Amino acid sequence: MSGGAPASEPGVGALSVDGGALSLSSGLLALLRPALDLLDPGGVLALLSDDASLRQDLPSWCRAERHGYLALDATPTGRDVHRIARGRDGVPAGVREDGMRLVPEHGRFGASEVLARVPFPERADPSTGFAPRGARVEPGAPAYPFRVVERARAAPPEVAALYDQAVTSQWDAGRDVPWSTVVPLDPPLERAVGQVMTFLAENELSALYVPSRFLPRIHPAYAETAMFLATQLCDEARHIDVFLKRARAGGGGLGVSSATTSRSLLTLLELEDFTEASFLLSVLGEGTFLDLLRFVETHAPDEATKVLASKARADEARHVKFGLAHVRHALGHDDGLARRLEDAVRRRAATLVGAGGVPPSIQDALTVLAAGATAPRAIAKGHDAFRALLETMDENRVRRLVHAGFSEAHAKTLSDLHTPNFM
Repeated sequence: MSGGAPASEPGVGALSVDGGALSLSSGLLALLRPALDLLDPGGVLALLSDDASLRQDLPSWCRAERHGYLALDATPTGRDVHRIARGRDGVPAGVREDGMRLVPEHGRFGASEVLARVPFPERADPSTGFAPRGARVEPGAPAYPFRVVERARAAPPEVAALYDQAVTSQWDAGRDVPWSTVVPLDPPLERAVGQVMTFLAENELSALYVPSRFLPRIHPAYAETAMFLATQLCDEARHIDVFLKRARAGGGGLGVSSATTSRSLLTLLELEDFTEASFLLSVLGEGTFLDLLRFVETHAPDEATKVLASKARADEARHVKFGLAHVRHALGHDDGLARRLEDAVRRRAATLVGAGGVPPSIQDALTVLAAGATAPRAIAKGHDAFRALLETMDENRVRRLVHAGFSEAHAKTLSDLHTPNFM
């Protein structure tokens, strides 16, 4: 095999480079270094050369670079053959990706295809820094402050497919919502819409900030997880945008931010463990939000509100799928995790003791939204719809928790402890 320019003389070595008249200062190193990089330590490279200066310069360069200069021979035609043994320093030979060729499916590459060829390691080395998975890493780099370095806690098998789905599902907040369908409503109903949108935006702000805290902690060996979280941040930013626009589009404006909501969301922001955060935010919080968004979609007073709730719900469903996959994968590798997750739920519940149920401002707004009017008979129906929503949230939380790997009884306990703020 030849590296760089092929050798033109027979029998010069298994790995050889023809340097022609190149000197060390005129480009030879661009052929020499990559060729040596192909060898394991101790492997021998034959360099053919027509440049006499290498007879002195090359041994000195080898000493400086800690390679072994073995011999100077001559070919039958009188050309120099320098024999060099690769040193033990530098980039390890390791497993190379030479020859790997990804073939697009239906004209596109997906992260799933890459993951199938370059799988996640069980544990990642912080000293590899930002080297992409599959790259060979030169020794001597500093250790990076990555904390999420275990596959079981960082990268469920489904994450690449979820990333692919997220990339193809992005939508435009300005173009894809029929804003012209927003028409003036009765002031109490419009204020209710504004209050609901305020509540949604406030909770989505937490869903924007919480995952962003963990991005710099995830080792790049599990880059697909960080990439998925980046799409989640894009989703949440878009949701905040449309919720605030809808609150103001009809003239109702923003509503009240309750102390209960603020206390509840702070407990999410203070989380330090990635799996706990995925569990509390995505499985419990965003899972419950799926039911809330469906409620808004069902009782939307106009097409714009219906569409934005539907599109946001589709995004949130993807976030919930990641949270479930993450927690289920971690539970399968850690016998003590279920207890720690329950402890996290209990700690969060303890901070909200005395907060009561759902904040009054959001109770009232959801009731009026479902009623569609303020006549007593309509309000009675709206109140029934709100109570039914709470029951649906509880039932679906239990179902999701069982799907994540908890027993039915354990799932019911965790659901009962979940914050009255929904998220």
